[in-house]
Amino acid sequence: MNDLPPRFWPVFFELYESLPRQGPGNRACAARALALCCDLPPAPAVLDLGCGVGGQTLHLTELTSGSIVAVDSHAPSIERLHATVAMRGLIQRVRPLVGDMANPGLPPKSFDLVWSEGALYHIGIENALRVCHGLLRPGGYLAFTDAVWCKENPPPEVKASFDMDYPTMGRVADILATIAKSGFSLIGHFTLPDRAWWDDFYTPMQHRIAELRGKYADDGEVLSILDQLAQEPSMHRRFSDYYAYEFFVVRRNG
Repeated sequence: MNDLPPRFWPVFFELYESLPRQGPGNRACAARALALCCDLPPAPAVLDLGCGVGGQTLHLTELTSGSIVAVDSHAPSIERLHATVAMRGLIQRVRPLVGDMANPGLPPKSFDLVWSEGALYHIGIENALRVCHGLLRPGGYLAFTDAVWCKENPPPEVKASFDMDYPTMGRVADILATIAKSGFSLIGHFTLPDRAWWDDFYTPMQHRIAELRGKYADDGEVLSILDQLAQEPSMHRRFSDYYAYEFFVVRRNG
């Protein structure tokens, strides 16, 4: 990470903050996971941890009748979600907050459902399960996605890409083993289909990269950074059989 050019992060956020979501997932997968939470209250109290700009938060407003606290550490993402919530008339149902996933500062045992797509790994899955366990009421649900390896010996460029951001990434069995000793019971899990990577994530990303190439046509440094960012969807197209995102739904024991 120390080898990144000085302007990498401003360009990265200019790209990612403009996307509908900041990782794989879609409404159909959210609905499938939510269907596993079979006896939620009619209007559940929901916490979306690591919400980004709120793509999945908005899905949850459509799929539930509850109130949602949406937490992310990146203030510009929360500002954008604030604007979206206001524009859609959801201020009474969605409360975006800047906060730390590891210590969100929310009352214990105050949520029926904790939701997190592609974010819990930032604080370590074992630690994240402990945090979520404390935030859930007894019998509450946790639904989260996490990147997993599907095959041994991934190509060096794939391994290097994930090692940069998620060096402890494991397989589904590793996460299931962590869940088993965390005070949760497994309800179910499933692999996100390939379209969940493309519809609301990589396809908009490629379109936005093309726009930014036009905006920065005379800036070689930014164009080089955009080339680097464009490698991610290209890598997925070639090597997606080596890794996946898995949706896990678990329930807090008593």
